[in-house]
Amino acid sequence: MWQDFLAASALVLVFEGVLPFLSPPRYRAMMSRLLALGDGALRVAGLLSMIAGLLVLYSVR
Repeated sequence: MWQDFLAASALVLVFEGVLPFLSPPRYRAMMSRLLALGDGALRVAGLLSMIAGLLVLYSVR
């Protein structure tokens, strides 16, 4: 179980690093727009992201 968790965590780090590596200006612009969002919008985006991740995980497993 720990091996799967560490592998998943490693993949998250890889995916999170792709955009800043490929296009730092776009990443900065995206982060500045993200800072302008309110707490409610960020929570909804986080919830939708978690649901999408769970659906993908369920379909793969």
